[in-house]
Amino acid sequence: MKVTDFDFELPAELIAQHPASPRDSARLLRVADNLADKFVCDLPGLLEPGDILVFNDTRVIPVRLAGMRGEARVEATLIKEVSPDTWNALVRPGKKFRPGDTVVFGDTLSAEVAAKGEGGEVTLRFNRTGPDLMAALDREGAMPLPPYIKRERGGDARDRNDYQTLFAQKDGAVAAPTAGLHFTPKLMNALAERGLRTAFLTLHVGAGTFLPVKVEDTDDHKMHAEWGEVSPLAAERIGAARAAGGRVVAVGTTSLRLLESAALADGTLPPYVDETDIFITPGYAFKIVDMLLTNFHLPKSTLFMLVSAFAGTDRMKAAYTHAIAEGYRYYSYGDCCLLSKGTGA
Repeated sequence: MKVTDFDFELPAELIAQHPASPRDSARLLRVADNLADKFVCDLPGLLEPGDILVFNDTRVIPVRLAGMRGEARVEATLIKEVSPDTWNALVRPGKKFRPGDTVVFGDTLSAEVAAKGEGGEVTLRFNRTGPDLMAALDREGAMPLPPYIKRERGGDARDRNDYQTLFAQKDGAVAAPTAGLHFTPKLMNALAERGLRTAFLTLHVGAGTFLPVKVEDTDDHKMHAEWGEVSPLAAERIGAARAAGGRVVAVGTTSLRLLESAALADGTLPPYVDETDIFITPGYAFKIVDMLLTNFHLPKSTLFMLVSAFAGTDRMKAAYTHAIAEGYRYYSYGDCCLLSKGTGA
């Protein structure tokens, strides 16, 4: 398929720069046989008792670093962990980095340039490891907001909370699972009172979320691998809900991609610990996910391709046209939609 098949025009003023407050006051577009304008707080009434919502409990690390290489100011955004003390990173200006160089980030953190790749990517070996490195990043780093959220150098202090979900538990993501940003304790209580079940898995969202599709045909695009885990408990809870007739509701494309990576052809879900580079485009046969809650995505992005595969390309283009006309807010801090599998496909 041509990447241009997934293009659309989006007014810049609809790109959200801050989340709704409270989070569950964001708008929600229900995409089924018809389109219905709702709010996230309406979600319990849009689902049935016994359905199971599957959340991603990854925690975003403040991996955007400002530092010094000698007398030169530099920036680095960590994109993938290689080992407990070593990360691949995108750096600026790339010409300033040479293997063997030392880069100092603030008062407590430094790294040696272990290797240099192409396109501004380097491998950094830090002077700290494991939990000590995570603690240093919390002190010295800024949240890795996507480029369409405009901030001054160092970011906005509110983003430390805003760009983290209620369920963030396990360090490892360099981008937020943004559908999860809409949930509040009040909403979770309402879901429980409605008889909704929940399960938690982990997919450490990688830099591929930010990277544009540069090829002309989807067959030529290569997804970056991300590490994920479906625990035995999560697999058991999801399996039990399905056996009882409940629907699997993926909260976010990250949850969906991990579920579809882990599920067997017959829809059963075993425990899973591995990387996944699954790339879902129209024509994909979904194995386990019945519904998807997700934000509004970028034109020509792998995520817009995924939702088109899930709900139907024509249906999603119509939904996005409606959302733009009605002033829905787009992207990471924006509003969301609730999709049923195969609607309009």
